[in-house]
Amino acid sequence: MKIDPALLRYEQVEPGLVIETGGITVTEAHIIAFAGLTGDFFDIHMDDDYARGLGYPGRVAHGLLGLALCDGLKNRAPVKFAAIVSLGWRWTFAGPILVGDRIAARITVLSKRATRKPGRGIVTMGFDLVNQRDEVVQRGENDLMVHTLASDRQRPERPEA
Repeated sequence: MKIDPALLRYEQVEPGLVIETGGITVTEAHIIAFAGLTGDFFDIHMDDDYARGLGYPGRVAHGLLGLALCDGLKNRAPVKFAAIVSLGWRWTFAGPILVGDRIAARITVLSKRATRKPGRGIVTMGFDLVNQRDEVVQRGENDLMVHTLASDRQRPERPEA
């Protein structure tokens, strides 16, 4: 398996690196599709009148939809990592995401550490998910296992048949 050389390896990532993602506008279709996928049809997500009764201008997107969109924004960012697997998220819902909000992520590399397994390292990233008014609506951290430069040399090429 060859790894795209444009993807950042563990050694190429330093704490303090900041990445700004593009954005995505959250639509009613996102909310309905997410509700169908997860089975979460709670009234605040599906009923504008109910949400207005709670003081919101209309229905509120699922918090986990915001996290899922944030991960997608990370994976479409101009700088990408040679990821192996996501190890975990620590996440806070700081404000509502409403239909029509355009969200984007600011990603900051907080730390990195080597693993016991050669060819792998762990990068911890901080996220601020912001709306079009630059208000933080969600924030948190993600631990991502990434390939090292050495992992490129450790992969034997498969012989051609």
